[in-house]
Amino acid sequence: MAPVEPRTGPRAVVVVAYPDVQSLDVTGPLEVFAMANRGADPPPYAARLVTRTGGVVRASSGLRLVADGTLADCTGPIDTLVVAGGQGTRGAVADAELVAWVAGAARRSRRVTSVCSGAFVLAAAGLLEGRRATTHWSACDLLARLHPGVEVDGDRIYVRDGPVWTSAGVTAGMDLALALVEDDLGGAVALDVARQLVLFTQRAGGQSQFSAQLAVRRAERRPLREVLAHVAAHPEADLSVPALARRAAMSPRSFARAFRDEVGTTPAAYVQAVRVEAARQLLSSTALGPGEIARACGFGTVETMHRAFRRTVGTTPGQYRRHFAVTA
Repeated sequence: MAPVEPRTGPRAVVVVAYPDVQSLDVTGPLEVFAMANRGADPPPYAARLVTRTGGVVRASSGLRLVADGTLADCTGPIDTLVVAGGQGTRGAVADAELVAWVAGAARRSRRVTSVCSGAFVLAAAGLLEGRRATTHWSACDLLARLHPGVEVDGDRIYVRDGPVWTSAGVTAGMDLALALVEDDLGGAVALDVARQLVLFTQRAGGQSQFSAQLAVRRAERRPLREVLAHVAAHPEADLSVPALARRAAMSPRSFARAFRDEVGTTPAAYVQAVRVEAARQLLSSTALGPGEIARACGFGTVETMHRAFRRTVGTTPGQYRRHFAVTA
């Protein structure tokens, strides 16, 4: 990364895109920087979108994005390099010219960032070796497997390791951009941008806060699928392994083994994730007290619910309610 030098103009933000990029990985951060520019004289950021060939690039959604220039056009110092992610990441990683350009551009950048699976491009360019990083929850294991020199943190909205910042999936790119604005311009400006865009200045918890059902594989056997549905519908019930095994007409040992093989986690871990998710919904949408919520979601006691939240969400039930109840 380039050494920090006295700034003489707007901070140059360069967003790198490619075919089948996730459009929100591009437009989300750009909207944050644009909002920070609004009303500022002079504007603090000068952002541009670049691709390998320039012109129009088609996002995975079908949206067509018009690049401001090509990679070759983009010369000179860069303040913030942003590599977007999306379905096209596999092609981007295989594009030797693109990866080499990112590696070279990083050397003239004050900081380098990625959104979602853009982390794979940074890793291919050697920029994550020996660093902590994150990416979309569904791709964390793959990133760790392909790049064992990267310390992958799968439960962070974004990770900062020195001048390298990586973020989780899609909308987390806006969280990342907001953190960059706060780092540059201070908390007051970041708060104003967050208010204008109806964002949290700092989202509580990590990627674990998202749907328990989405985080596991679909079971092949119908009895196991029915058990999954039962757990989701009745978090307050007896969801011990013996009780669930009886529902699936299996022995406890066979049930536990089949569940792990097909769903990809243990019954206990899945039950806890579902109960935490049910508690999150009640915390954000009702005025029920902690004891009532703990009982309704099968935790039994507030203390048990508190421990489960700390383990899986990275925050407490009270903190979660303070952050999210306003949207209910």
